[in-house]
Amino acid sequence: MTPPRLQVALDTTDLVTALRCLGRCQPAVDVIEVGTVLLLAEGLRCVREIRALYPEATILADARIAEAGSVLSRQCFEAGADWVSCVAGASLTTVEQVVSVASDHGGEVQVELGEHYDHDRAAAWRERGVEHVIVHRSRDAEAAGSLSWGPRDLETVDDLAAMGFTVTVTGGVTPRELDVFSGHPVGVVIAGRAIVGAQDPLEAARQMREAMERVWDR
Repeated sequence: MTPPRLQVALDTTDLVTALRCLGRCQPAVDVIEVGTVLLLAEGLRCVREIRALYPEATILADARIAEAGSVLSRQCFEAGADWVSCVAGASLTTVEQVVSVASDHGGEVQVELGEHYDHDRAAAWRERGVEHVIVHRSRDAEAAGSLSWGPRDLETVDDLAAMGFTVTVTGGVTPRELDVFSGHPVGVVIAGRAIVGAQDPLEAARQMREAMERVWDR
């Protein structure tokens, strides 16, 4: 099974800190995520500056679009994003708008699952052209003590992949946790604090990649 791509989530509250980390870890990552926190703090100039610095990179603007799909997604893609995200609660009309704008810009769309998984709604996203779905353990869930990935999460990963989605997993993922996903078709692993908060972001990213290769090359 092909190892997933590694996505670094830049969810700092300022661009300087994000760029400092990115400048060190970028050689070992596949996707650069301009996180929601960073977008809210600094705006789309983050996407523009990262695009200018890394013209060949795959960049996600994690805008978590809930409405105004055409307007918000167009701003993200025109700033230089390759991918843009929607929340699971966005209407299908909004998702259609985002997919249409993404198609015009050669981009792709991610939908981030909420707390409850709905197979039929996911199928509707796929029918409308969504390429990626994010299965996540939220920061709030971690804070509340939900620290493990369970069988239901893995069933969701398998179901989404069977529909044709690229499945992304995120939520405090560390190299030690990746074994739980062995044998499951994960397409992207997001690491935020594990890389951004490390003393050596490049080494942290390399350790994550090594763990991914070990788990998915079995």
